[in-house]
Amino acid sequence: MLPERLRVMGIDPGLTRCGLSVVENGRGRAVIPIAVAVVRTPSHAQLAQRLLELSQAVNEWMDEYRPDVVAIERVFERGNVSTVMNTAHGVGVLMLSAAQRNIPVHMYTPSEVKKAISGNGGADKKQMTAMVTRILGLSQAPKPADAADALALAICHCWRAPMLLRQQEQEEQAEIRRQHQQGVLARKKQQANVSSYRV
Repeated sequence: MLPERLRVMGIDPGLTRCGLSVVENGRGRAVIPIAVAVVRTPSHAQLAQRLLELSQAVNEWMDEYRPDVVAIERVFERGNVSTVMNTAHGVGVLMLSAAQRNIPVHMYTPSEVKKAISGNGGADKKQMTAMVTRILGLSQAPKPADAADALALAICHCWRAPMLLRQQEQEEQAEIRRQHQQGVLARKKQQANVSSYRV
């Protein structure tokens, strides 16, 4: 069962710029913005140092805002292998921070987020920023784009959480039925073996 107030931390991963956001679900499809920021690390610094700075910033956010769940953009091939690898390292740090606090993590592709927010999996950044601004009732658009992307991820999870919970409950019920059926079959087999032994 979902908590009455689900607090979601949305993260648009990146080493140069990492978007962080926190929102809460409201009534129906209403989403309440709590905080948004962009963490920057210097591109000239060593990878390990950049990951450390990202980790420290995310840990501070998780400890301050105490999200119930984290939504992170799934890394995919964008052409520049070095950028993808650096982003993947960053995602590992982000997931570890959540795991250390027993916070569940959900991953979403950009097209999943775009479709959830705008109804169009191919929406551009301008359209997405406009939708995020409208959905959250903001007086001005969140900037830079990484901030808007982080908010979009959090909104996406707020809206998908009830469906994901239903799927999880259905899977759990199916597993219970499967285990029950296996137990019934095992007992029948055992009874059959006992009967044949008696004969």
